Amino acid sequence: MERFCDELRWAREQRKISIEAICEETKVSPRHLRALEAGEYSELPGGVFRKGIVRSYLAALGLEESSWLDRFEASLRESGAQDTEVEDWSEFAENVRRNRGASESGTKLQWMGVAMMMAALLAVAWCVWKFVLHGRLP
Repeated sequence: MERFCDELRWAREQRKISIEAICEETKVSPRHLRALEAGEYSELPGGVFRKGIVRSYLAALGLEESSWLDRFEASLRESGAQDTEVEDWSEFAENVRRNRGASESGTKLQWMGVAMMMAALLAVAWCVWKFVLHGRLP
């Protein structure tokens, strides 16, 4: 069985479509498409972005997505590039958790600022009502 990347390149060459034409249609960097065709999956962005690049590539060539994606996933497992994906997601989740904890105190300060602005606005409105509308200006 041929490697996934070789089959992908062969399918593109059979259709006589250049990498540049696929880049133009998909808006994916030529560097990423060349890495995909070379089987250098570590050069691709991780997670959903990697799968999105493959899907865009398949759509540009008019290939059936499900069977090709299954083969891509198998090729990822064989190459070992998928092992880091779980670590990337856990690191991302940890960063989100850490940042949310830090932003809670900032949120409290924001609400205090809003309350002070509302109080100031009410004071100005009362002064306008009392002195301007009722003619009590000296």
